[in-house]
Amino acid sequence: MRRLWRGSGRPRYWLHALLLLLTLLTTTVIGTCLVANFRENLPAFDLERAMEVIGGMWAHPLELLTGLPFSLTLMTILLAHEFGHYLACRYYRVDASLPYFIPFPAPIGIGTLGAFIRIRSPIYSRQVLFDIGIAGPLAGFVFLMPALAVGLAYSKIIPGIANRGDLVMGVPPLMWLLDKAIFPGISTADIYLHPVARAAWVGIFATALNLLPIGQLDGGHILYSFVGDRHKLLSKVFVAVLLPLGLFTKYWPWLVWAVLLYIFCLRHPSIFDSSPLSPGRRWLGYVALAIFVLCFMTTPLAP
Repeated sequence: MRRLWRGSGRPRYWLHALLLLLTLLTTTVIGTCLVANFRENLPAFDLERAMEVIGGMWAHPLELLTGLPFSLTLMTILLAHEFGHYLACRYYRVDASLPYFIPFPAPIGIGTLGAFIRIRSPIYSRQVLFDIGIAGPLAGFVFLMPALAVGLAYSKIIPGIANRGDLVMGVPPLMWLLDKAIFPGISTADIYLHPVARAAWVGIFATALNLLPIGQLDGGHILYSFVGDRHKLLSKVFVAVLLPLGLFTKYWPWLVWAVLLYIFCLRHPSIFDSSPLSPGRRWLGYVALAIFVLCFMTTPLAP
């Protein structure tokens, strides 16, 4: 997730480090719960079971180590995404912050609300905007692919397990394709995802959200690089698409996203650069579109 120019400021390394450690803790707690349920073939997300496992951590704190495969995988994917943006900014001498992680302490879920960087200086070139915008999704995708493959290889078959519990994860096209390659003839509802595969799923979901072609999301920056001032109209169109999507799928967070994006993210700093993108960048834009299609889910989570 990226935010464009917000003004300059002195680095607060202590804050970046603190948020990183807190997010590592909250995701490790979730990972410990996931591993405990995976071992006993219980639904991945169950509130009562999660409270029981978390209560046991106070008596046996070393159990937290079992949650590291989930948390480290997830943090690596998120770090790769944000450092893709950050290093691209450094390359073009654009002032940007280190990543800010957002911990989310909850007994079930994923333990974080993601991460973002702040860009503190204007961007004057479409090509620079494109490179910075696409660097994050591409870097994150490179790391989530092997995590997904390894996680699925360690997953197991339990009839109907994917549809049990307090939260049910959707199946993005990318995971569906790998499911069919690793578990031919097996329904996705019968595949119990290993915690590492669930961390990769979070990376897939985050990639899809960031590549939405709206406003100041990564996909919005890529869109602006292609269409310039028509970006605002197209962003409104794509926000409007989220409304019926939320109504028809009954996944109400799409409605919340539509409202928030309309209020806060439609405006995009103007870039007075009429030069077209190079052919190589245009092809990378199509690659980003393909990644978005492979990662997008109409119903990411269901109760």
